[in-house]
Amino acid sequence: MDDTVRVRRIDDGDWDAVVALERDAYSGLGLSEGRAALRSRAAASPDTCFVLDVGHRTAGYVLSLPYPLHRYPDLERAEEPATAFPPGNLHLHDIVVAPGLRRRGLARHLLHHLTGVARTRGDERISLIAVGGTERFWSARGFVPRPGVVAAGDYGADAVYMSRPVPATDRTGRPFPPPPQPPSLREVS
Repeated sequence: MDDTVRVRRIDDGDWDAVVALERDAYSGLGLSEGRAALRSRAAASPDTCFVLDVGHRTAGYVLSLPYPLHRYPDLERAEEPATAFPPGNLHLHDIVVAPGLRRRGLARHLLHHLTGVARTRGDERISLIAVGGTERFWSARGFVPRPGVVAAGDYGADAVYMSRPVPATDRTGRPFPPPPQPPSLREVS
């Protein structure tokens, strides 16, 4: 079995898999957006949207786009090309890993890759909206809640806007290391 893990830009042929992953992750929360909205977000910032391949399977994705701090995409509307904002804050709109591959470090790998992209672009912060009770998960990754930013009903009852700085150095002050090698699925039980 080929279990090579890689992160790459989204291609046209990836959309069936991305839409299925998004639907499975968010439809139970009433937050699934559909193909047109997802594609519009990637089209607004193709250099900050990626898929995660495990072997020959699209096993996850991340959609992110520049957005001013304390603002976020409207789930009811597709992204307009004119809404592409300059670097400063990179908004992590979606990060999804296939259910059978979760808890194996793949989301962490995608987040690390995205952090490197944000650093290269000159972004100072990464923001997101924690949904479905994931605030604790994101807090453990350095994201800090910003209460009152998300309008009631925009992303569900318990949605919380969160952000963190894009680190330039590690805890010891050394330059941030390059992204780690992808995890090997053979090492994970």
